[in-house]
This record gives sequence, C-alpha cells and structure tokens, in this order.
Amino acid sequence: MRENGDATFVEANLSKKLADEAGEPPTDLREPVTRLYRRRWLIVLLFSSYSLCNSFQWIQYGIVNNIFMKFYGVDSFAIDWMSMVYMLAYIPCIFPVTWMLDKKGLRVIALVAAGLNCMGTWIKVASVRPQLFWVTALGQVTCSLAQVFILGMPSRIASVWFGSHEVSTACSIGVFGNQLGVAIGFLVPPMIVPNVDDLDQLAHHISVMFYMTAGVATCLFILVVIVFQEQPKIPPTQAQLVARTLSTEDYSYTASILRLLRNRPFVLLIVTYGLNVGCFYAVGTLLNRMIIKHYPGQELNAGRIGLTIVIAGMVGSLISGIWLDRTKTYKQTTLAVYLMSFVGMLVFTFTLDLGHLWVLFLAAGILGFFMTGYLPLGFEFAVEMTYPESEGTSSGLLNCSAQVFGIIFTICQGKIIDSFGTRPGNIFLCVFLFLGTVVTGFIKTDLRRQQANQQVHSAVSASLRHRLRGALARPCVAWWADRKWQGVGWDVTDQGLLSCHKGAHFSPADHLVGVLGPWVKELSNHIEGGSGSCVTVLNETGV
Repeated sequence: MRENGDATFVEANLSKKLADEAGEPPTDLREPVTRLYRRRWLIVLLFSSYSLCNSFQWIQYGIVNNIFMKFYGVDSFAIDWMSMVYMLAYIPCIFPVTWMLDKKGLRVIALVAAGLNCMGTWIKVASVRPQLFWVTALGQVTCSLAQVFILGMPSRIASVWFGSHEVSTACSIGVFGNQLGVAIGFLVPPMIVPNVDDLDQLAHHISVMFYMTAGVATCLFILVVIVFQEQPKIPPTQAQLVARTLSTEDYSYTASILRLLRNRPFVLLIVTYGLNVGCFYAVGTLLNRMIIKHYPGQELNAGRIGLTIVIAGMVGSLISGIWLDRTKTYKQTTLAVYLMSFVGMLVFTFTLDLGHLWVLFLAAGILGFFMTGYLPLGFEFAVEMTYPESEGTSSGLLNCSAQVFGIIFTICQGKIIDSFGTRPGNIFLCVFLFLGTVVTGFIKTDLRRQQANQQVHSAVSASLRHRLRGALARPCVAWWADRKWQGVGWDVTDQGLLSCHKGAHFSPADHLVGVLGPWVKELSNHIEGGSGSCVTVLNETGV
C-alpha cells in the first residue's frame, strides 16, 4: 500500500504499473475506495482545543478550593460540587446526546459543544461578586452540559477521519486535549488567583481568569463554525466504508444499547473503566484538600502536583496510542496499564504525608502516567470489541460509568478524609483499583474492527492474485521467455509453468526475479505485508 499525495491508492496504481511493464495500455483503473485527507489533522486538533478549554473549567474551582470558599462564603462541599456537576450532568444527558451524534453527525455535536462552552464562560464573567455564587454555578452547569457533547467524540473522530494504522494515535490526540485542559486547570488558577484577604483584589484576579477563558472559548467557537467538517468525502478505511453503507433508517439506538449490554466483555470493560477513571476524578477534585492538609499554604504546589499527574498521563496516552497502532495488543496493554495504575496509587498514598514535596511530585508522575494514560486505551478497546456499533454509543457508556463512580468516590473519599485522614481515603481508592485490575484480566479479547479490516484486505489480495493469472501476467511471462530463448514458442500453463512446443516444462521463477522484480516486489509488499519473497509471490499468483 502506498500513499500518493493525500490519497491511499492500492489496486489503481498497481494495475497501471503491471500494464506498463507488460507493454500494454492501462486497463480500466478503479477509483480509490479509501482516502486520507490532510484536513483530518486540523479536525482532531480543533476538537482537542475546545475540549481543552472545557476541561480546564472542570478543575478551576477545586484546585483553589479554599480561596473560592472564602470569596463566595460557602463550604468546601459546595466547591466540590463545582467539579462533580460535570459528572452529574453527564449521566442523564449522555443517552440523548449519543442519539444526536448518531442521527445528526459530528458537525452538529461540535457546534453545540463549542457554543455551550462559550455561553458558560460568559455567564461566569458576570458572577464575580461574593453574593453571586448561584450565577457562577449556573455558568459551570452550562459548561458541564457542553462536556457531554465532547467526551464521546475522540473515538468517533478517529474512526471517521483516520486510517486503520493511525486510529489509536488519533484517539489519543483527542483525549490529549482534554488532559491538557485539566493540566492547565491545575496550573493556571493558583497562579492567577492568589490567596489574598482583600475581596476586591480577589474579585479582580477571578475576573481576569474568567475573561481569559471566555475569550479563548469565543475564538474556538468561531473556528468550529468555519472549519469543522462532518466527514471526508471518501472514507479512510474499509471498515468505515462498510459502516456508511448501513441504512440509518434501519438503525435503532435502543437496540444498539441492548446489544452492547449483552456483550459480556464490553460490560466488564464498562465496570473497570468506571473504576479507574472514577478514581482519577476523585483524586483531581480532592487534590487541593489533600495537599493543604499536609502542606499548609502550598496552593501553588498543589496545582503543580496536579499538573504533573496530567502531563505524565498525556505522555502515557500518546505512547499507548502509538503502541496500540503498531501491536494491536489491546487486552495485554490495558491490563498492564491498569495494574501499574494500582501500583502508582499505592506509591502516592504512602508518600503523601512524608513531608518531602519532591517525593510527592515523583509519585504523582508515576500515578498520572498510568492512570490518566488509561483513558484512550479504554476508548479504543471498546470500539474494537463493539464494532460495528456506533463509537459514540460505546464511548458514552464508558464515560457514564466513569461519572457515576467519580461522584461516588469523590463523596466517599471526601467524607473519609474529613473523618479519618488522607491515607485511609486513598487506601479506599486503592481497593477499587485492585478490583478493577482483577476484573480486567477476565475480559475476553474480541477485536471485531481489526477482523473486518483484515477480511477486506484478504479479499483485495485474492482479487489481485486472480488478475495476475489473467491477461496481464501470462503474456508478459510468455513474451519474456520468447525474448530469452528466441525461436521457441512459449506459453504459460494453468500451473504457472512455461511450456514449449517440445513439451518441456520448468518453473521460470528464478529467472523472472531480475526482470519482473520491481512490480513483483510491490505486489509482494501488499499481499504478504512485506515479508514474502518475489519467488513465493510468483508461484502463489500462478506466474
């Protein structure tokens, strides 16, 4: 397979080259059935950008929990809900949003997501007064609704726009934006909003942060309106080509949900994904409270530790995506990363109260690399085992599970921290991560999307073999033999052997390697994945 410009042409280019080598005019060339567009990178980067802007706002209150408590005069549980509302809004809204994604497509969902996010930021701009906590809460609720239109998109964008060899990487880039937003949410608010006693000065700092967020969200909304496209004209993969042929009138969202819930491996993945990501949500929401409890006055370092968790996770996500594209070892990779998430949580738990911040930064990096790096793995593993069901539906169920566990874990861990301290609260999370690791080991590997692509690839290879046995290959071989041994009439038998008028037969493969090697090698690379020799391919194709 060769990439020519933006397009991936397989049979068209090979047919033309075979015809040229045979001294014949080109036969009827096929149009490419799949194609990769450069625009795909712009689409996924734009999505990542408005996902970043939205996820930044998830944690912007929680990471300076004590400062917003003082400004608005509310308790810590109220500020915790400014993060948990993102989880709560997702649970009832994900099913109608997923239905909209299947019926209306990517562009409509992107417009609604960017529009709601922009609206929420401007509502917050109007809330910078101590008595207007309800207004800032309204803005956060609006942004949380936008998040429902965002979280299930990475795997759908990857499938609709990217080739089979890059879907995991594309999905990782989509998740990367969300993680980067959380990282900035950990870092920037403690820098912009310092812990000062003057409420007027504090209002000024909060206002600066809200205006900056609103400006970025507005620019991204405009870009989505102008740039974001529904889907490429020509699909990027054979699996996507098949998916487009399915009748939308015959599609039933309810039936799809029921089929997914009858898929036992996927149900186990729903549970394990929810446990892992729910633990991450709890740690992120309560991080400020845990750090301040052991390191008073270290709001800025609390943000930096959160930043370390997420940045390490972004590296883990990209490495995981590249690894999956190359190896397709979904079960093994998911299990290994899950186990290391449990180990990372143990390390974080028992180093939190040692009194050495550098040790805590190191432990946070280990935890983040695996726990946050697990996010795209779960998405891609789900899409593989549920094909040809909608990617948005499978991702939506995973995220719904994560939000439910996130709310439960955040509330329970918060109560445990208040009553017993940070270590028991973190051990509470470790127990569930260990349980998730065990359950992941029982998930059966069923890579349906890979099987679909391989079946189409095998069919194309068989078609090429058949064509080589026909009018192009045999005259080419007979013509070469007649040139090699002039004066003897040569023909090609059905077994791929040269025959002369005297009835002698022999295989010409060894002699043909030098003459026909260039185009045979191209065929070999396509049929055998680059591992077959010219002689093997010649014999297999009947030349």
